[in-house]
Amino acid sequence: MLISNKLQKATNRQIGREVGASLQYIQIAAYFDTQALMELARFFYRQAEEERDHAMKFVHFVVDAGGQVEIPNVSAPKASFDSAAEAIAGAVHGEEEVTKQIYELVDIARADQNHIAERFLDWFVNEQFEEVSTMSGLLQVVQRAGENLLLVEEYLAREGGDVGGAPAPEGA
Repeated sequence: MLISNKLQKATNRQIGREVGASLQYIQIAAYFDTQALMELARFFYRQAEEERDHAMKFVHFVVDAGGQVEIPNVSAPKASFDSAAEAIAGAVHGEEEVTKQIYELVDIARADQNHIAERFLDWFVNEQFEEVSTMSGLLQVVQRAGENLLLVEEYLAREGGDVGGAPAPEGA
């Protein structure tokens, strides 16, 4: 087996967290969808798919490493928001939390001297840099737009749904 019990358990927890993040992004997307803010909805539906893909990367890693996948219960996402800024600030906070969780996985892999896991997790470290930067950038755009979210819609449409953030570090 190419994964310790401790890393397997922590990775299984992370699978649940990634699924939870996907559900939260679906909820945020639906919030924007119900307000006919289609670009914001599309952006968060895409984010939900990306988080699901992250969960699947962890699933395949555990299986390929000879471990046992045990997906934990996932809490219901926050379902209502008072504003676009609140929804997106929650997304920023969520991405910052995931970053800490990925760092914890890296620490376990290092303590196990599991170089395979470390290389696998490098991708997630770089991904989190991009995710936090993107969500923080979107929050800034929404804050600048104030109540006029049609400006944000126009911005996202013009940028093709990409929010200009910091480029990924070298090797990402």
